[in-house]
Amino acid sequence: MTRPILVHSLDDALAALEAAGDGAVTLASAPGAAGFAGVSWWCAVKFRATERFPRAEATFMLDCGDAPGHVLGALRGGLTDLIFTGTGPERSALEAMAGLMRARLHDRPAESLDLRGVRDPVSACRDWLYGRG
Repeated sequence: MTRPILVHSLDDALAALEAAGDGAVTLASAPGAAGFAGVSWWCAVKFRATERFPRAEATFMLDCGDAPGHVLGALRGGLTDLIFTGTGPERSALEAMAGLMRARLHDRPAESLDLRGVRDPVSACRDWLYGRG
């Protein structure tokens, strides 16, 4: 996984993909975004961003927090990379289900570039992705 970029909007996602150019990039939603913004919002961000940058090598991770129901909704929505902070038997069950659907559960990245309030997100992303930040 590349150094993740925390995006809050389509504009953030577009900036990250522009900065990545031909390189790989990982975009993560805000913590718990599945609960307050929804699966459909993330699907729309992913669709619009990849429509604008069709050759982008991007991984879009929706943060479901510790809510198993949000993970299930995201899987039903066709998402394949989900952040889940829950533990124990429910995590094991969700990982097994995700595997059957060719999806993956990820832990929340320990370190990421948060684009909230960044004035020049493209430059910030380039610095982050290519070791200048």
